Amino acid sequence: MRNFIWIFFLSVSLVAEGQNIGDLFKSMPSELLPGVSEGNKTMLLVDSGKTTVPYALGEIKKLEQSSDYLKIKTSDAGTTQLKMLPVAKDSSIVCIIKTVCAEACDSHISFYTTEWKKIENNSFLPELTKEIFFDSSKKEMKNYKYAVSLHHIYPISAEFNESGSDLMLTFNYKALLTDGQIAEIKPFLKSDTVTFKWENAVFRQ
Repeated sequence: MRNFIWIFFLSVSLVAEGQNIGDLFKSMPSELLPGVSEGNKTMLLVDSGKTTVPYALGEIKKLEQSSDYLKIKTSDAGTTQLKMLPVAKDSSIVCIIKTVCAEACDSHISFYTTEWKKIENNSFLPELTKEIFFDSSKKEMKNYKYAVSLHHIYPISAEFNESGSDLMLTFNYKALLTDGQIAEIKPFLKSDTVTFKWENAVFRQ
């Protein structure tokens, strides 16, 4: 019901016909990408990707761009992705993924209307926890509870499919654990990666 309400609202108020990712990037509020001026944004959009664009907090670089997707490098450890996702005829929302790779890569995912009004994540994406990577059929086995309760194994990075709207999630636990801990976890993992598909205005596993 919640998704229906959002789709109705978006289809009525957010006609996105003719809009592309460049238009949305240029109108992106400064608090979502601090220090990047309108001129910087224009330079990034026309840049071939071979050069960096200086700004107040360092240098940024365009990594990928299509009509509905943009990925930029915001620091040595960080990237930002913008993706337009269709929700109804001529209407879209914007998904932003900010990823920081320190000890391990970890992403924060948020959603906005094309007028940059924030939408609650649980309208479009279920809660992302480490449990989605584990095989629940093995939960009665010895050491399963130990494997899923280890501290500091929560970093999950997210990346859009290069040519579509699939969202690939990667469980980046190995960088934070010892070889012994990894050996304890592996028997209970389904996979280090999980793909969510964008179907009927919601991500589904």
